[in-house]
Amino acid sequence: MFISVLELFTIGIGPSSSHTVGPMVAAKDFTGRLRHLSECPALEQHCRIRCVLKGSLAYTGKGHGTDRAVTLGLHGYLAADVAGRDVDQLLAAIWKRRSVVLGDGRSILFSPERDILFDLGQSLPQHPNGMIFELLDPSGKVLFSETYFSIGGGFISTAAEISEIVAPLKMEPVVSYPYPFDSAHSMLQMAAASGLSIAAMKRVNEEQNMTGTELDTGLDALWQAMQDCIDQGLNSEGILPGGIDLPRRAKSLYEQLNGMSQGVTLNDWMCAYAMAVSEENAAGHMVVTAPTNGAAGVIPAVLHYFVKHQGGTLEQVREFLLTAGAIGGIIKYRGSVSGAEVGCQGEIGSAASMAAAGLCAVMGGTPQQIENGAEIALEHHLGMTCDPVNGLVQVPCIERNGFGAVKAYTAASLALHGSGQHFMPLDGCIAAMKQTGLEMSDKFKETSLGGLAVSIIEC
Repeated sequence: MFISVLELFTIGIGPSSSHTVGPMVAAKDFTGRLRHLSECPALEQHCRIRCVLKGSLAYTGKGHGTDRAVTLGLHGYLAADVAGRDVDQLLAAIWKRRSVVLGDGRSILFSPERDILFDLGQSLPQHPNGMIFELLDPSGKVLFSETYFSIGGGFISTAAEISEIVAPLKMEPVVSYPYPFDSAHSMLQMAAASGLSIAAMKRVNEEQNMTGTELDTGLDALWQAMQDCIDQGLNSEGILPGGIDLPRRAKSLYEQLNGMSQGVTLNDWMCAYAMAVSEENAAGHMVVTAPTNGAAGVIPAVLHYFVKHQGGTLEQVREFLLTAGAIGGIIKYRGSVSGAEVGCQGEIGSAASMAAAGLCAVMGGTPQQIENGAEIALEHHLGMTCDPVNGLVQVPCIERNGFGAVKAYTAASLALHGSGQHFMPLDGCIAAMKQTGLEMSDKFKETSLGGLAVSIIEC
């Protein structure tokens, strides 16, 4: 099993990797497939595109901007293309267009208000984040159709591919990778046999596909984007979009902390940094998917604290990200990072586990201590539901990122005070997370049908 750290971490826009980034990728892929069709030669005059959102995408798609993402994708944009741009202004320019222009110059009718449908009926059986793109003739007959699933972290699969996916990655040959660990157990065995750190093994694997310079350039770009996101969040104020009139708080908290001569704790800084990122995500601005957008504040907060308050170096930043990427790949392969599939334990829990591992590594932890830290952080998020109020990545998501960062730091610290020997292995904890998610009611898996999402009392 191999997933690149530069695929697990990607620069994009909020508010959701599964509900925004993934649908954007699927929409653009669909228009690419239309370029090769011959079923409708007079596309520019007669045919139109329709997108049917299913399951969690239908229930919380409005709050997560899924319709906006589909529109951007059909017009040829991906998340990385619009990161740092004024997305509202861009959407205003393309929303009222009545057609989509393909790469070959042909155009197909498309109107977001008419042609994006939020189907609140039965979810597709393969995955809760389903979407069906169709090419229709003037009579409404389906000429061509493709079904996609947004499987977490901005990754997608088609209906044909989903059967080849294992929680939720396509199986790929690993013979070309020197350290093809697909579990925490095999990772520790390979580390012991090679004498290499987890980050060093991950680097050797990555360099089978790119040069060391290319890898470092990619890692540095991710770190710069994380810092930019924190800075932007700490300097922004106002009301977040979405309709619940939630004010930004990171800037005010940060200013309070800077004005205090004593009594400021690590927890305070962690919450300020994590909330700054999460508020940027909620605003639909640039974030780094880490490993999802809903949990995008955890890893940047822990890493930023380590660099700013503990003197971390650029080399240690790279080591942190490589270690976190190794752990994240195992979780994604053996479990899930999708809130719609396993609840928020798969988002905040996974991010905290990755952050704990990365921090443990740069603070001198052994592979055994790193695995222990990752397990502790994930263990104490088991059962966490995904129940966003009003379908927005705001309540409880913004504060939850802060608490995830605090738990990650605590887990790393606890592991470093131990020998690395512990009762519950990380692989067992991931299995428990996956099974808990499978048995969790759909009300608590990014549908906004239960929990906090329905517990608001209006006076």
